Amino acid sequence: MSSAAGSRIVVTGATGNVGTSVVRLLSEDPGTESVRGLARRIPDWSPPRTEWSAIDLSSERADLAAEFAGADAVVHLAWAFQPTHDPATTWRTNVLGSLRVFDAVAAAGVPTLVHASSVGAYSPGPKDHAVDESWPTHGWPDAAYCREKAYLERALDTFERDRPEVRVVRMRPAFLFKRESASEQRRIFGGKFLPGPLTRPELLPFLPDVPGLRVQALHTDDAAKAYVLALGSDARGAFNLAAEPPVDAGLLAELLGSRPVRLPRAAARSAIAAAWGLHLLPASPHLFDAVLRLPLMDCTRARAELGWNPEHTASEVLEELLRGLQHGEGGPTEPLRGRRAS
Repeated sequence: MSSAAGSRIVVTGATGNVGTSVVRLLSEDPGTESVRGLARRIPDWSPPRTEWSAIDLSSERADLAAEFAGADAVVHLAWAFQPTHDPATTWRTNVLGSLRVFDAVAAAGVPTLVHASSVGAYSPGPKDHAVDESWPTHGWPDAAYCREKAYLERALDTFERDRPEVRVVRMRPAFLFKRESASEQRRIFGGKFLPGPLTRPELLPFLPDVPGLRVQALHTDDAAKAYVLALGSDARGAFNLAAEPPVDAGLLAELLGSRPVRLPRAAARSAIAAAWGLHLLPASPHLFDAVLRLPLMDCTRARAELGWNPEHTASEVLEELLRGLQHGEGGPTEPLRGRRAS
């Protein structure tokens, strides 16, 4: 696995869950000349051949073209999941910030753009078989995350039409976890009021089994491998990224030593909506609606064209996440700071 020899890579969102894995792999790759990590806050972490710039993509004053000057590729990972109660704020960072990235790539003459899309960009799809990258990407319009990811798919359609000289790769990963991101995941999806016992399997005798709750997961490091492989190839277009097996209540119950108990969708959604409305839970009921409709993804193209294969099964990924939650694991950057569940 190697990027292009002598390559200079810029990574946005370089201090987050995916960004730290991508930066680490690139910094360890002898074919990488330099990595420039862009983030809102510069970390104390100093991987080899890596420089940092403090950049806020939501700011119109951010001079991204200057940051991208001389780069062989831009890996665009920056994303804000919160505040879910203020979708205008996430739109400014995620959509308008991404459009600034795309414009700056063109202005700086960067030959390759690798963009972090998501399974969340896909239109509702099947849970009993997997779909390939040709499945429609219109998202679930009621969920801000999906709406933003789908909008950027359309923006990239236009970008590719108008800028054929730029090689564009769209990664569409499943839910991404690693041990070092456990505390961040807890803050993003569970919030500070998530009861500590929920991270202790022995205290969960029952697990809600909601119809349609069948998704895919992937270790963040395995996703990062796909990004680096794409940088070192001539590949273009979209790539699904996920590990086997699909995750459902049965698999989770087995991992937790719990017994799945059927819970109607309406009851589960009502509970989530109430907690979200009271600002006790950051994950919105709209995202819950979207998750129930996400298709399962076929990853044949990534295996065939990138030579990519995940090293971790979905079960191993979830086991690692649970251990991280129990021990308050974190990473060497502000977004990944650790916090033990009480």
